[in-house]
Amino acid sequence: MLVPEVAAGAASEVDGLREACLAAVGELLGAELLVVVGTGAKAGVWTEGGVGSFHRYGVKRAVRLPSGGVDGPELSPSLTVGAWLLEQAGAQLPTHAVAVPADTAPERLLGLGEGLAELADRVALLVLGDGSARRSVKAPGYLDERAEGWDAAVAAALAAADTKALAALDPVLAAELQVDGRAPWQVLAGAAEGAGLGGELRYEAAPYGVGYFVASWR
Repeated sequence: MLVPEVAAGAASEVDGLREACLAAVGELLGAELLVVVGTGAKAGVWTEGGVGSFHRYGVKRAVRLPSGGVDGPELSPSLTVGAWLLEQAGAQLPTHAVAVPADTAPERLLGLGEGLAELADRVALLVLGDGSARRSVKAPGYLDERAEGWDAAVAAALAAADTKALAALDPVLAAELQVDGRAPWQVLAGAAEGAGLGGELRYEAAPYGVGYFVASWR
């Protein structure tokens, strides 16, 4: 939905979401190293560039990580969206990417985040993940009465930069509510633990029955 060529006629319906994402990304561009974190069918790390495409959605459009060349390993769908956001923001800084499977155990994700934070003196993370896809009867996963409360708790944690709340998210319930963001958020929790960051929630809504949030931690 963020990419106008993919969203087509519905693109204008998420203008506010897209603008919030680009504003958040703009704050990351002064880092020494940027790491894009999202879900993937299998774990993966990209340190020398990567290429993603929207061909699976019928759109002949490809994007690349800023530090990559013409070619590179294929990015997962979530990381492809991250590369698209960086392209839109004109990012030129060194960029790595990490994909984590949605069912990864919290302790592994927290440890991964700690390691990412130590890669450079000024590391920025662009973390991509949706909330519940069960917010309404028209949602991809149909309505689950627990979904709204789950998303509200996540929004509060993102607004407060509450690493402990994100670290405590239940992977079983997340799977039941079709939450794509649980694993990436726990990587963020591990990276930011003890850093004394503050949070700003830039966007919170559930277009098409899927929870979306945009937050900046600084």
